Amino acid sequence: MQFNQSYRLFIAEKPSLARAIADVLPKPLQKGNGFIRAGNGDIVSWCIGHLLEQATPEVYDERYKKWLINDLPIVPDKWILMPKSNTEKQFNILVELIKSADQIIHAGDPDREGQLLVDEVLNYCQLSPDKRKTIQRCLISDLNASAVEKSLEQLRSNQDFIPLSTSALARARADWLYGINMSRLCTIVGQKNGYRGVLSIGRVQTPILGLVVRRDLDIEQFVPKPFYEVFAVLETKHKEIFKAKWQPSEACTPYQDEEGRVLVKGLAENVCQRIKNQNGTIDKVSNKKKELAPPLPFNLSALQIEMAKKSGLSAQDVLDICQSLYEKHKLITYPRSDCRFLPEEHLKQINGVKLAIENNCPELQIAINNADFTLRSKAWNDKKVEAHHAIIPTLRKAKMEHLTNNEKTVYQVIATQYLAQFYPVYKYAELQIDVDIQGGKFISKANQMLDEGWKILFKNKNNNKVDSDVDNDENNALLTKLVKKGEIVQCIDAELISKETQPPRPFTDATLLSAMTGIARFVKDPDIKKILRETDGLGTEATRAGIIELLFKRGFLTRQGKSIRSTIVGKNLIFALPDIMSTPDMTAHWELQLEEISKKDFSYQQFMQQLNISLFNLVNQLKHTRLNIKS
Repeated sequence: MQFNQSYRLFIAEKPSLARAIADVLPKPLQKGNGFIRAGNGDIVSWCIGHLLEQATPEVYDERYKKWLINDLPIVPDKWILMPKSNTEKQFNILVELIKSADQIIHAGDPDREGQLLVDEVLNYCQLSPDKRKTIQRCLISDLNASAVEKSLEQLRSNQDFIPLSTSALARARADWLYGINMSRLCTIVGQKNGYRGVLSIGRVQTPILGLVVRRDLDIEQFVPKPFYEVFAVLETKHKEIFKAKWQPSEACTPYQDEEGRVLVKGLAENVCQRIKNQNGTIDKVSNKKKELAPPLPFNLSALQIEMAKKSGLSAQDVLDICQSLYEKHKLITYPRSDCRFLPEEHLKQINGVKLAIENNCPELQIAINNADFTLRSKAWNDKKVEAHHAIIPTLRKAKMEHLTNNEKTVYQVIATQYLAQFYPVYKYAELQIDVDIQGGKFISKANQMLDEGWKILFKNKNNNKVDSDVDNDENNALLTKLVKKGEIVQCIDAELISKETQPPRPFTDATLLSAMTGIARFVKDPDIKKILRETDGLGTEATRAGIIELLFKRGFLTRQGKSIRSTIVGKNLIFALPDIMSTPDMTAHWELQLEEISKKDFSYQQFMQQLNISLFNLVNQLKHTRLNIKS
């Protein structure tokens, strides 16, 4: 491959992105073998995902072909990357182009993996320090021509993204070390105890399996307990009736469970007898005006959770649909985003996005007509946007008959969430009356809508109800205008309500994804729990769907309708492993450190050193463990 003139080389993550870049370069375009040459001599080439992969253990030493417990842990002194056999041809083309290019522009996807997979190829080529310093970074999150042109005008130094690449590298090597060593170790020990097959272990997949197994165990072992609530039926001097719920005092604690529910029927019956036909005094009347801002635009996990609830789509289904909407149809921005905010620069595109939605989604015409496009939600915030932003519709107008029904549905959900940014806040009154009856405290609560605001967009078409984040009590309305503090009311009746505690619900696609993104709830260590409340998450936006699917393929999880349940093999594996491997604490802590590496608050060397110590400790602990895994 010989080129006489000097040229800039754009390296895209995938052919679809390469075509989008080439389309905005000077014409005519000339298609070559694994590249596109523009009229000015610039060349666009591409990876096909990761062109390089971690070498297998036997590449480091032939003795690792046999799985022997005494060889563990396997920790390479010098890491080896090898071209993937199925994409080696494209890899060789790209290497030649890199070596002869005058200027290189890294155009991988705008996330951690996109940064690493192009950097891996560049590092493999062993470029001189001077040439490495001149590499530029192009961040493209919208494949439409105007957006790509704008990205090409805003190139940055690739060196600005070294911490991001280092974080991805640490993640990849951690996954290799943990997965290879723990899978070999558990398989060897399991086979010694009669299990036939490979036991796949992963630093993220195994704790996720642990979440499901423990939830299933809680359900199986659950014993329902009766509990009791008391409601006072109260009459005002104006003969208006309302109900108030009894609030047990501290003296009742011995008769309550950890959630404050009264378990002794006699206590509740005694309260009913004491208050019936007695006077009560209004202790407090409050009417607080509150507001609820529109929900932020989606990141991938939030969208996957929403679609699982609305349409029963799996996380992988939603990711595949989004990739098609992004690459094939160019109707949405980069989908593998973990960000729910938008750059302020996007404010200039509001009208164009509105026109695109109008064309693509006639069902949203009324929503567009009623929107106030002068409003600004908190979504636009440059301080919250890093490599990529929230998923929103692009400026592209399309023929929607070319889309599948699921693609149309997902596009409409994304568009509706975007339009919500141009609706006023939801306003409501939080109403409460506190009543004292014979020394006991009774409370009546309700929420009254004052202004529907953005919630009008999310009305349930079947029953006209609004998907609400604000719960109402049993009262339809409260009498705050008719009762005042100090006023006397009559308890004309007392209702004893018998209920039973309910078992936890099995995980679904939506709730398991929610657990992965809010993993702090499941972490035991209080210090880690505190840190992770703001930065938690098992896996990444791009990997969560694949990890869940992998657990199904391994036979560790199964579906029962919408429920996700663990299999016998999955249960036995988790029961046999030490807690540190099957709970989220350790890997959640690693995720936090990986995030800190990307922000230069933690070093690669520190991370790998701690990881290696953990590996040695786990190998020594598990060598002598009995793993009784039976299918």
